[in-house]
Amino acid sequence: MPHVDTLRTPEDRFAATTAFPYEPDYVEVDDGDGGRLRVATYTAGPADGEVVLLLHGEPSWSYLYRHVMARLTDRGIRSVALDLVGFGRSDKPVDVADHSYARHVEWTRAAVVDQLGLSGVTVVGQDWGGLIGLRMATENPQLAARLVAANTGLPTGDQAMPDVWLMFRQAVENADVLDVGRFVASGCRKGLIDDDRAAYDAPFAEEAAKAGPRAMPGLVPTRPDDPASEANRTAWSRLTEWDRPFLVAFSDGDPITGAMAGIFRSVVPTAAQEPEVVVAGAGHFLQEDAGTELADAIADFIARHP
Repeated sequence: MPHVDTLRTPEDRFAATTAFPYEPDYVEVDDGDGGRLRVATYTAGPADGEVVLLLHGEPSWSYLYRHVMARLTDRGIRSVALDLVGFGRSDKPVDVADHSYARHVEWTRAAVVDQLGLSGVTVVGQDWGGLIGLRMATENPQLAARLVAANTGLPTGDQAMPDVWLMFRQAVENADVLDVGRFVASGCRKGLIDDDRAAYDAPFAEEAAKAGPRAMPGLVPTRPDDPASEANRTAWSRLTEWDRPFLVAFSDGDPITGAMAGIFRSVVPTAAQEPEVVVAGAGHFLQEDAGTELADAIADFIARHP
C-alpha cells in the first residue's frame, strides 16, 4: 500500500515569525499506510515545572499559543505545544481523503504518548485541539492528570451544529484559495496585525498544502452515523465518570462553541467543582485575544491541584 503523499513546508517560510521564538523539535509517527509523518513540537519553561500540553485547532498552529507559553513560563510551568499533522511545521498530507478524525487522534497520540512519552500532564485543547485532546485523554488514562477545555466541543452528530459553524464549513469547502490568515482573524475579536496574519499563512507555501485545513470541517461529526460518532459517545461516557480535575475556560464571545461551556460543566463531575472561568473580551481564538488571561487561568488551576 502506498504511503500518504505529503508536503513539508520550507523552513524559510517561518523566518518572519519572530513573535514565536520557540525552536521546533521533531518526532515521527506512522502515517497509517506504511510511511512516516514528521510532527513538530515546541517546549518552553523550566525543565522541572508541571507540564502543560497545548493543542491548537483549525486552521492555526502552535503560534496561536505564543502568549500562553510566555505567561506559563513566567508562572514556572513547562509548555509542550504540538503542530497537528497538516498544520504548522508538521508534514501535510495533500489528499483530503487521507485525513480522518480517527487518524488525527492516532497521529497525535503516537506523537505525544509514544514519542514524547508524556504522562500525568495538563492537557489543554481549543477547537480541534479539544476534539482530539479529549478523545486522546479519555482513551489513554495515563496521559492527563488534568484537563482544560477552552472553546471546544466533542460532537457526536446527535445534535445540530450552530449555523455560524455551518457557514464556516461551507466557506472552507467553496474557497478556490483558502485564506488561512483571514479565517483566523475572523475568529479574533481584536483582529490580527499583518505580521500575525502572515504567520498563520506561513505554513502553507502552496494551495495543495492546505488539505488539512480544508478537511477538518468535514470531519466534525454532524450525523449520528458519522464514523467518529461512536468513539465520541464513548468519550462522553468516560467524561461522565471523570474523577480528575477538569477546567472549563471559555471566552465570552465565541458563537461557534460557546454553548458547550455549560454542557461540560454539567456533564463532567469535577468541572462543576472549579471556579467558572469566562475569559472576557475574546473570540473563538481566545489565545490571540486574551492569551495571558487564559494562561493565568491554567496556572491557577494547576496550583489548586498540585
